[in-house]
Amino acid sequence: MLLAIDVGNTNAVFAVHDGEKFVGEFRCSTDHARTADEYFVWLKHMMNHEGITGKINEVIISSTVPRVVYNLRVLSDRYFNCRPMVVGKPDVDIGTPPRVDPNVGIGPDRLVNCVAGYDRYGGNLIIVDFGTATTFDVADHDGAYVGGVIAPGVNISMEAFHHAAAALPHVDVSMPEKVVGTNTVGAMQSGIFWGYIGLVEGICKRIQEERGQVMKVIGTGGLSTLFAQGTQVIDHLDTDLTVHGLVLIASLNRKKI
Repeated sequence: MLLAIDVGNTNAVFAVHDGEKFVGEFRCSTDHARTADEYFVWLKHMMNHEGITGKINEVIISSTVPRVVYNLRVLSDRYFNCRPMVVGKPDVDIGTPPRVDPNVGIGPDRLVNCVAGYDRYGGNLIIVDFGTATTFDVADHDGAYVGGVIAPGVNISMEAFHHAAAALPHVDVSMPEKVVGTNTVGAMQSGIFWGYIGLVEGICKRIQEERGQVMKVIGTGGLSTLFAQGTQVIDHLDTDLTVHGLVLIASLNRKKI
């Protein structure tokens, strides 16, 4: 079985794939101090709880937090007796290479999303990932990553809002009943929700104008389901896009071994 690990700035997803389908998906907070032994105890408990009895013999990792990768490598070597594939490393093939400025770093999750998006929806995509940052990744006609946009994530913006204006409370991210709030919480929720809807619609429009073509927009990430309720610009929701891409990349590299 394959263990696909997607490490974001806030949370990490561990998805177990049996060769045909995902049989388990587990989340934990991202912590660079967590040891390989701690990962294994937690993961073993979660797999036992779900009744997953197969043996993991492959691991693939996409991590936006480089300090986490070392302990995940140890986890793979010590407990699963395999060398993990780490997306972004030269020895891991993603199929169609990115076409961006030379010698620049690209978040591995963004590359993986383009691989998965092309597989499921074809080329000419805008993939909007509502994570710690809100990212817009552009996949060309052949699925190659050709650039994108990075904006502050919703929760980062809300934290900054609270710290910069001490009198304003913490509020939940939700779709307000009205645009014009009649109290402080309602006004803040409207500003966050409709502000980000405007961000998504505006950037997607500008990307398509710049490229001179209509493009499919894919929404992914934890808050994508919420924000899709407020706009028609998102054509498809795909909350497991990244782990799907990891399975595809693992399959591609398995054939080369």
